[in-house]
Amino acid sequence: MSKRKICVVITARPSYSRIKTALTAIKEHPHLELQLVIAGSALLDRYGNAADFIIRDGFEINEKVFMVLEGENPTAMAKTTGLGVMELANVFYNLQPDAVITIADRFETIATSIAASYQNIPLVHIQGGEVTGSIDEKVRHANTKLADLHLVASEEARERVIRLGEDPEYVINTGCPSIDLAEQIKNENLSFDPVEKYGGVGAKISPKGNYIVVMQHPVTNEYAKAKEDVEKTLEVVDESGLPTFWFWPNVDSGADGTSKGIRTFRELQNPNNIRFFKNMEPLDFLRLLNNSAALIGNSSVGIRECGYLGVPVVNIGSRQHNRQRGHNVIDVPYEKEAIAAALHKAVQGGRKKRANHFGDGHAGVKIAEILATIPLRYHKTITY
Repeated sequence: MSKRKICVVITARPSYSRIKTALTAIKEHPHLELQLVIAGSALLDRYGNAADFIIRDGFEINEKVFMVLEGENPTAMAKTTGLGVMELANVFYNLQPDAVITIADRFETIATSIAASYQNIPLVHIQGGEVTGSIDEKVRHANTKLADLHLVASEEARERVIRLGEDPEYVINTGCPSIDLAEQIKNENLSFDPVEKYGGVGAKISPKGNYIVVMQHPVTNEYAKAKEDVEKTLEVVDESGLPTFWFWPNVDSGADGTSKGIRTFRELQNPNNIRFFKNMEPLDFLRLLNNSAALIGNSSVGIRECGYLGVPVVNIGSRQHNRQRGHNVIDVPYEKEAIAAALHKAVQGGRKKRANHFGDGHAGVKIAEILATIPLRYHKTITY
């Protein structure tokens, strides 16, 4: 029996943690062959080159696709997506996979979906059916309509994909692979010094005692406000005096504004409680979160992994609008007073009850088994 060739395309830093345990399970499955393609901002040092961590974890990269145009604005996003379609079409033509996996909702993922589906290659969409804000939700649902197999992360998402007209037999709730990683480290203390291990820039802070983590990205349909938005968070965090590990934003439209806001604040104010990082190994990042007093920003890690771990989260703005969440999340607008009050409440309130919306910690193995056994097909039956 020949192995099924499963091509996984990772286009950005956060996508690796969203698929890592599934990569391992596919690689180890006797009836599957992993083909790994790294593309987009996952290859760029300024956004924390994910390829370095992927290789270090023992995965072989079959192809690299450089496709990101400078600009971090809507036009650059559109052109990057177009380049991605052209380059990935060649990659799939050469690799001849039996199925292609596209992950979640980042704008580059639609390039993967188009390049695969237009070549009649069965498309597997991981984490469809969720709602958020901005262009991400449109991309997620567009991926859903191009995909043939849907491996969703929650029952709510499964029901939504079925309502979109997809065949229920091919919409399966596996949970999210990122929860597998959270399950692995849920009882671990922080056993490393982030500054010593990863460097970063800014103040020399210690992870001992109460510290917080910040991960704030631009919102693509509010990209003109990115600099103003991040400045408010910076001011609140600086005034709090809490040791803070702050992570660089994604390459979305508006990232230049967020980055400029961080650099300007760092140079002019020289905060003595903030250390800035580009990236960390997925498990180390979760260990840092798990032992923190709170996460601040607008990342989905606050909804998924922090919900599973019970870490308090101050979620700012509309980026995670309408997404299913646990009791660990405090939602606030981009207003200094509201952010400061929520931060105080989160730090003082302590750990929250764990939420299991996005799986039980075994998603990777489930995904591999489904890929090995389900009939992979391109032409699907759609009912409306």
